[in-house]
Amino acid sequence: MQYAAITGWGKCLPPAVLTNQDLSTFIDTSDEWIVQRTGMRERRISHVTGNQLAHVAAERALACAGLKAEDIDLIVYGTCTGDEGVPNEASGVQVMLGAHHAACFDVNTACTSFMYALTSATAMIKTGVVRNALVIGVEVVSRVMDWENRGVCVLFGDGAGAVVLQATDAPEGVLGESLGCYGDARQSLRLRGIGANYANMGAMLGDNHWDFDGQDIFKRAVQGMGLASSQVMDKCGVTIDDVNLVVPHQANLRIIEAVAKRAGASMDKVFLTVHKYGNMSAATVVVALVEAAETGVVKPHDLILLPAFGAGLTWCSHLIRWGSRVTPLAHTDVDLPPTDQTALQLVQALRQAKGTEGRSLGQLRQPRFAEDFARTPESPQSP
Repeated sequence: MQYAAITGWGKCLPPAVLTNQDLSTFIDTSDEWIVQRTGMRERRISHVTGNQLAHVAAERALACAGLKAEDIDLIVYGTCTGDEGVPNEASGVQVMLGAHHAACFDVNTACTSFMYALTSATAMIKTGVVRNALVIGVEVVSRVMDWENRGVCVLFGDGAGAVVLQATDAPEGVLGESLGCYGDARQSLRLRGIGANYANMGAMLGDNHWDFDGQDIFKRAVQGMGLASSQVMDKCGVTIDDVNLVVPHQANLRIIEAVAKRAGASMDKVFLTVHKYGNMSAATVVVALVEAAETGVVKPHDLILLPAFGAGLTWCSHLIRWGSRVTPLAHTDVDLPPTDQTALQLVQALRQAKGTEGRSLGQLRQPRFAEDFARTPESPQSP
């Protein structure tokens, strides 16, 4: 049987750090308020495009795997904040890398985009369509954020991560997954202002409004990730005792704790980045996985559980087997261009650019925001 081993990994985080204290300078919040509700203390704000972040992460993953760009047969790019709608973003990374032999496509399932992309690339390797694939998760949420809405602007950050998959006969990479979607609740998390639907509604470029029903999202995130984790472990014939590490989507510390409890995992098995990077949507799980590898938390042949949840409302959990190697074969000097701007300056520039024009879009439907994001009981009923 053919498998798709993870042989390379890399991440790219913009250098500008936005702290809770920074946020408190322009919205009514505090470090204590944010930490108590989310576990977040800071997040990154990008001074470059999503494709630039993805390019650096991809170069690092390729170097780690000891591959050249022309060795890649497929690039799958997971995001919901692409630089452009047409053409696809994966083709932009192909050009930046010089991966001229690679087929390219994008996946948008919001925060689960990297995970769904991982499933897609793995399936194509298992069926013999390709042998070497590059899978990317990247977001620049800061560009589409409503920075006047305390309920959402404290939650998200920018970043990118990538992995290289290679065909192998060894049982490595994704051993199984469980995918699903609570489509009936898709409006619980919606970004209004992006898409052809808004062209005739008077929406101005950059005038984005977030619908975010925090309590419903909390409940369904715990349900979905908990259910998916149970299903994939059952499918693969393992229990949580067999799992060495849990790397969940980092949307909120209380959600993570509730998912771990449902899965029967102690928190010492759970790898956390939520305090440093916030929720990077599609980049979150892959950045956490890469960081776990870089810091020596991932050991050879570890069994790793990856639960995730996103708008849609999509949910999933993947069980992967790490290979024998936990150190890169090589490194690259490719990096982001420097910036002398602070994260707060970058955000203030975005706020100023958006201004107050076109706010009528916000009257299309009264949204419910995330003021009480973490107040849902820790053990909601199963679906």
